[in-house]
Amino acid sequence: MGQQQLLLIVLGVIIVGIAVVVGINVFTASSTQANRDAVIADLTNLASMAQQYYRKPAALGGGGNTFTGWVIPTQLAATGNGDYTAVPGAQLVTLTGIGKETGDIGPAKVNVTMSVWPDSIKANVVN
Repeated sequence: MGQQQLLLIVLGVIIVGIAVVVGINVFTASSTQANRDAVIADLTNLASMAQQYYRKPAALGGGGNTFTGWVIPTQLAATGNGDYTAVPGAQLVTLTGIGKETGDIGPAKVNVTMSVWPDSIKANVVN
């Protein structure tokens, strides 16, 4: 009886260990995806602001059909979700968001780029 009980204890410890590892992996994957979604949402908001700037006449503080001169508002350049940068051109703004969570590829952070044109946007998830 002693050996059988010892075997059951060892088996129970192994099962609990595997369950803990699986739980940690599921939590990590979930938090990474949540951060990626939050960065995409923040970039979409910034893209909308850039398009508003593009359409607003220069006399009213807008771009007058150009993105040149648009900058990310200071309070939105860094949030709890990530850090954001913009490279505005005449007809295209390239937004980049670096998230706070580690991405799927190695130790790199969540990284999303978004291209913004006057009438459309396109997101590209790098990591």
